[in-house]
Amino acid sequence: MAKKIVPLSATEVDKAKPGATQRKLFDGGGLFLLVTPTGGRWWRFKYSFNSKEKLLSFGTYPEISLAQARELREEARKLLSLGVDPSENRKAVKAAGEELKANSFECIARDWHKKMVGDSAWTADHADTIMTRMTQDMFPYIGTKPITEVTAKDIRGILDRVKNRGAVDTARRCRTIASQVFTYAIGEDKAEYNIAVSLSKYLPAVSKTRKHMASITDPKELAPLLRAIDGYQGGFVTKCALQLAPMLFVRPGELRQMEWSEIDFESAEWNIPAPKMKMKQPHLVPLSSQAISILAAIKPLTGNRKYVFPSTKSGDRCMSDNTINSAFRIMDFDGDTICGHGFRATARTILDEVLGFRVDFIEHQLAHAVKDPNGRAYNRTAHLAERRKMMQLWADYLDGLKAGAKVIPIGRKAA
Repeated sequence: MAKKIVPLSATEVDKAKPGATQRKLFDGGGLFLLVTPTGGRWWRFKYSFNSKEKLLSFGTYPEISLAQARELREEARKLLSLGVDPSENRKAVKAAGEELKANSFECIARDWHKKMVGDSAWTADHADTIMTRMTQDMFPYIGTKPITEVTAKDIRGILDRVKNRGAVDTARRCRTIASQVFTYAIGEDKAEYNIAVSLSKYLPAVSKTRKHMASITDPKELAPLLRAIDGYQGGFVTKCALQLAPMLFVRPGELRQMEWSEIDFESAEWNIPAPKMKMKQPHLVPLSSQAISILAAIKPLTGNRKYVFPSTKSGDRCMSDNTINSAFRIMDFDGDTICGHGFRATARTILDEVLGFRVDFIEHQLAHAVKDPNGRAYNRTAHLAERRKMMQLWADYLDGLKAGAKVIPIGRKAA
């Protein structure tokens, strides 16, 4: 006659102590608690399937309580009554879960992003922008959903959230990203329809009139902005980037991706490699004494990292593309007044119309694709001596504006 097993009590399980060898505390119905010499307490389910003895683990105590272990035992016994092996069923469920995860919107989107980067279809700056938009505006809402279960309503929700914070253009780009992810998924046989295509007219139409980057080209209006930047109460890293933006007037992506290895303090130069530049040509930025001072001030803080302006989330990434513009909003300068890219127009206008510098000096410093009188293409060292003087005078001029110096009206060139 089989020995009757007395079910375990919660107190027995809680007080089970390790011994010299492992021991089993049986609860009945195939369930027992395995107590190891090292103090581990493992729930095990012993059963027979196709005349073979098998074991199934239910986890450890106290993570799995006695009551929970009994529930798992009953579920396994039900499967056995239906002729299903609980161990094989668990493997199948796990495999299905992994397949589901592999087909999630986020997983497929990351695969698409990785492919585009690997194919060199994007610049590093553009790749970073795309990933930022996905991680901030898309993944939190549809990232875990299987891509075949993402609906038009889901995409509309994302677009509405972005649009309602005043970023209509970013919302349009999010729709484009979603559409490209679906197109990639279709090519990988992981989706059949591109639901984002149906939302191409969901957002307000883009004005056919070209809107230039918001900028300030009147010195009288520039002075208050420069003073506001010096008084910025946000992070010091952001403040330094804000101070350098009008002084260096490079493209925002170039400033954000500035690396310490590119800075030559002795020569007072910033050498930007070709892959980071829009025209894919290396660019040299002479650094004024003011720019050197700002970089020296931030070096103790970020000098041990790759980027001069690292992300607050990861030292391996540079500052977000929206950090500078967000700082302007904090200082009450709206998007119709100024944006990070607008300082290029600011410098272009004032250096020419107020300070009277030669246009070719300015264009070379802006890294525009200009040719000299002999028809030669852009050269990173062209007019370097003149550009160095120009950049120092420009920094001095900005300091003068902040200090309240007399402003030379637009249209009257300096002597």
